[in-house]
Amino acid sequence: MNPVWGIDLGGTKVEGVILKNRDSVEVIERLRIPTEAHLGYHHIVGQIKKCVDLLSERSQLSPSTIGIGTPGVLDPLLQTMKNCNATELNGQPLKKDLEKALRLEIKMANDANCFAMAEAKLGIVKDHVKNPEVVFGVIMGTGVGGGIVVHGEILYGLQGIGGEWGHTFLDSSGGDCYCGNIGCVEKLISGTALEDYFERKTGIHKKLKEIISLHKAGVDEMATATVHRLLHFFGKGMANVINIIDPEVVVLGGGLGNVDLLYTEGIKEVKKFVFNNRLDTKFLKPKLGDSAGVFGAALL
Repeated sequence: MNPVWGIDLGGTKVEGVILKNRDSVEVIERLRIPTEAHLGYHHIVGQIKKCVDLLSERSQLSPSTIGIGTPGVLDPLLQTMKNCNATELNGQPLKKDLEKALRLEIKMANDANCFAMAEAKLGIVKDHVKNPEVVFGVIMGTGVGGGIVVHGEILYGLQGIGGEWGHTFLDSSGGDCYCGNIGCVEKLISGTALEDYFERKTGIHKKLKEIISLHKAGVDEMATATVHRLLHFFGKGMANVINIIDPEVVVLGGGLGNVDLLYTEGIKEVKKFVFNNRLDTKFLKPKLGDSAGVFGAALL
């Protein structure tokens, strides 16, 4: 049967799964427990161990290795966590501490890489393209991230930051980013950035879903301007990625992955900026929903 084990570590929950094997979405056991990050780093490590112990108890199985998806990356040189929005993890030797606590080998990747891996191997990609060379998995929600899968394997990169297009420069109008740079992709086309843009222009806060509805109804000029901003900079940002890695497939995850306009008007904007006289890249909605993260972790 060769079951595979995955843990998805989030800011609010630790989710664990045992899949029948690497080629199956059949779940043997699955559970969620709270992360309780406010209780500190060592408590987070303890919650992950608790999740693994509960999976073992319920399934009567024991893992030989476990894949873990994290809200940041493990620095390949320092072997400590970085770029984590769960800030308690930054600077901590999470992989080493988990291997000590669990007495197991740990494979680790960030959540965007896990998303990309899951959709490439078990999700929507295989329904459309057989054995793609390159798949780019996008997370567009409160922030913007990405993961690259090449020949079925995650491309981590020398510094562990492969796929981090959310912190590449797009346009100075995005303003200052928490990373220390100006005009990052995340500051222009994340849901948070677009809501902030609308509020700066109108003095009214609305969720992006409401803004898009107002645009479609044709009743709010600033809503339309905000949506046009999204489509224009999505096109530019996505074309930059395609010009560098030229993927067969882009899977759009996160809250903005449900915005239908990205698959029509958004793709038209990509075509304007890509370095080719046509756009062959397929843009697909994800298939696995909130299972992608933990399934991708299991595939590690």
